[in-house]
Amino acid sequence: MSKSSLPAPDHAADLREALLAADFTADGLLDRLGAPAYAALARSETVPALRATRGAGPLDTLVRLFLLQRPVAEERARAALPLEVCLAGGWLTRTGDADGEAEVRACVDVRPYGGPDGEDWFIVSDLGCAVGGAGGIGSREEGVVLGVGGASTTLAGITVRRPVASALDLGTGSGIQALHAAQHATRVTATDLNPRALEFTRLTLALSGAAPADLREGSLFEPVGAETFDLIVSNPPFVISPGARLTYRDGGMGGDDLCRTLVRQAGDHLNEGGYAQFLANWQHVEGEEWQDRLRSWVPYGCDAWIVQREVQDVTQYAELWLRDSGDHRSDPAEYDERYGAWLDEFEARGTTAVGFGWITLRKSAAAAAGRPSVVVEEWPHAVQQPLGQAVRQHFARQDYLRDQDDAALLAGHFVLAAEVVQEQVGLPGAEDPEHVVLRQHRGMMRATKVDAVAAGFAGVCDGSLPAGRILDAIAQLMAEDPVLLRDRTPQAIRLLVEEGFLEPAPGVETRGE
Repeated sequence: MSKSSLPAPDHAADLREALLAADFTADGLLDRLGAPAYAALARSETVPALRATRGAGPLDTLVRLFLLQRPVAEERARAALPLEVCLAGGWLTRTGDADGEAEVRACVDVRPYGGPDGEDWFIVSDLGCAVGGAGGIGSREEGVVLGVGGASTTLAGITVRRPVASALDLGTGSGIQALHAAQHATRVTATDLNPRALEFTRLTLALSGAAPADLREGSLFEPVGAETFDLIVSNPPFVISPGARLTYRDGGMGGDDLCRTLVRQAGDHLNEGGYAQFLANWQHVEGEEWQDRLRSWVPYGCDAWIVQREVQDVTQYAELWLRDSGDHRSDPAEYDERYGAWLDEFEARGTTAVGFGWITLRKSAAAAAGRPSVVVEEWPHAVQQPLGQAVRQHFARQDYLRDQDDAALLAGHFVLAAEVVQEQVGLPGAEDPEHVVLRQHRGMMRATKVDAVAAGFAGVCDGSLPAGRILDAIAQLMAEDPVLLRDRTPQAIRLLVEEGFLEPAPGVETRGE
């Protein structure tokens, strides 16, 4: 599809009204299709949805047009949509006759998307390129614009949501992050190297009833010059590949240089207290710790929290992205050649594996003063989305701990975080457990093994007593030296606070003992 053939946003409000009237929403689809067919769509399987929409109702028609991308009789489409407006605006096109009856087809994929507060939004993308759409991705077209995928929803879920004056969606694609940002940012700027992506973002915002964004074409931070923002989000083309064949996914720089450049330049475009949040891939290079590689990316003046969620060896990684572009369905010799090119690239760079995860930066005065908090960790386990609030709390805890020496911790008052439970592990019938585990049931859903002192301490933290007095009582119960216990326990308290098991008690002033 050429840029000129994309729909115009002028009559998006009329189309939106018709979509909502037919219950063409995320909830409406689930009700109409049923859970099995709805889940099958996410696997790019369309047969169950076709069977579920054999009726002639407006919702059946819209599903077939925009999600399954099947031709629909013109009169059937007229009953579901303002047909002439959609044809004139480029949302639909006539395709000729079938058994003497004119048919229409969709020109773009329109996918219902539920907002975090129950909003009914619509993501517009290229036909067959909404993840879970009629054909999956499987595209080898350079300028293709994708719809909603797991990466998009992951980034939206981890993004810090608070009222801000300005937000930047860098590499906007079909505009998912810009749409989220428009709900809490006064001004949203969206950029992309692909001009068609900017047009799709315009359509997504208009069809979702959101305020328009300031759309700018260009690579990385070039379109915004020296401007600064309160929030920067990016789901960049992070795939580490030989060359830049596909704009929507391939970075076009050597190795992981695009992600590194993006992260390092972000600090210059953040306002004080602002957040920059990215998805990224990074190389695991022989002879180098991956954590050290990522620490070197963090720009001056910024705190950072970097979480590695997954690691793939180079063969798994190459196969994943060869399938993504449909190369596995090409000529076997061509596939082998492309596969070999990926492995040659990794071998030349000493790359043994590729990591995927989240990078969050926050600009802070403490970091600018030479006291940055940089946490790089691996957490491949389940989490509870959305995590935006958990991200804010992480940095708040780092601020607190940065200013607390051991004496201050012992004078501090703490409370056990909500939804933390204690598990005792040991042989049945044993008098004492082999070990005790504290486990979170929200946010990062961490689990940590603790000794009897830390378990007892956490269990009685209700904010009423300073930590030192609690330890004195535990020492008396366990017949331990209270001085030695005070000396060795602050490190455990610090870890429990850092990982979110304990929280400083609100509204309690720290008092000396």
